[in-house]
Amino acid sequence: MKNLLKVGLGILTSIGGFLEVGSLGTALQAGASFRYSLLWSVVVGTICIAFLVEMTGRLAAVSHHTVVDAMRKRFGFPMQAWPLGAQIVVDLLVLASEVGGASLALELATGISIRVWVVPVTLFIWALLWFGTFGTIENGVAVLGLVTLCFVLGAIWLHPDWHAVRAGLLPQLPAADRGEYVYLAVGILGASISPYLVTFYSSGAIEEEWKTSDLMPNRIVAGIGMSFGSVVAMAVVVVAALVLAPRGIRADSYQQAATALSLPFGHWGFRLFCVSLGIGCVGAALELALDVSYIIAQTLGWEWGENKRPAEEARFAIVYTGALLLATLPSLAGIDPLKLTMFSMAVTVLALPFVVGPLIVLMNDKQYLKNHTNGVIGNVAVVTIVVVAFALAALAVPAQLMGS
Repeated sequence: MKNLLKVGLGILTSIGGFLEVGSLGTALQAGASFRYSLLWSVVVGTICIAFLVEMTGRLAAVSHHTVVDAMRKRFGFPMQAWPLGAQIVVDLLVLASEVGGASLALELATGISIRVWVVPVTLFIWALLWFGTFGTIENGVAVLGLVTLCFVLGAIWLHPDWHAVRAGLLPQLPAADRGEYVYLAVGILGASISPYLVTFYSSGAIEEEWKTSDLMPNRIVAGIGMSFGSVVAMAVVVVAALVLAPRGIRADSYQQAATALSLPFGHWGFRLFCVSLGIGCVGAALELALDVSYIIAQTLGWEWGENKRPAEEARFAIVYTGALLLATLPSLAGIDPLKLTMFSMAVTVLALPFVVGPLIVLMNDKQYLKNHTNGVIGNVAVVTIVVVAFALAALAVPAQLMGS
């Protein structure tokens, strides 16, 4: 019964926490610009992240080490410094996007400028981290994020051409705007296979004291939870393709995209969009701020844990406090949250090889995983993901230039 409850809550958390600013922003633009033809990138990203979180959860459950901790001990600090530096930059960029997205959701709902909301939103996120525990943060906010299922209901209500939807599951370059197509594909994959999801997931497994008996629940949550979460992201693409694309709305800003749910839900659609954006961004901001603290503490060998009081782990709390302060600057400077999001998603893939590459060694190390090392399928998957990560990293800058 305990494992059944863990699986159910884990799947709900995956669904509710899957749609954050990166997934939402890239999916809206993909559907508005190319209708269903980028659905394949959501599927590819979901398969990759499902394998990665299963592996890192297994590593944590068996060895009681996070990915970062295991990398530091296996390869040494000099080798770990590169992934640390790359991921801190990426995490801070995406965190700033999430803070901006949550603040913009309040601007859309109230008409009051985003700059007025940035500091209160940041203080709210900080208070949840300071006074909350890992369980209340991860499960509470993510379950609230189930409001994003409104996109699934909206997609079904709109009655898409399912044959055309299925055709979008296979990659096919469009006749025009190929640069933007590649740019959005890289952005969607960057949002789906974000490095912070890998390091945060393994840190959460340690926070929740996973054991070998949790391997099956971990596998189910990784497979089913991520799959259901990707359905929400795919539904956003479908809704944008049916509502925004026919009206020539390119979703270059959240103000434009906010009408996406107006057709299936009427005047409630705008409110549902604001709530989905706000809750999704707050949930992801909590995870990202924690992840910055996790990876720095684990790399430097500090004591860490969200379940401990800030007074007990002062350095851990100071790091996420500082990360949140830095995350307010872009929005206060007037940088558009969606443009920052699209830039962040493309840059995210640059950090992927640093985080994913060492898993080839770690997941086959019996010192850590004993009898639970990767099998043939796992090794083929991780090698394929590493190749994809390097390919995306090579494409990131050209795609950014072509997409712009």
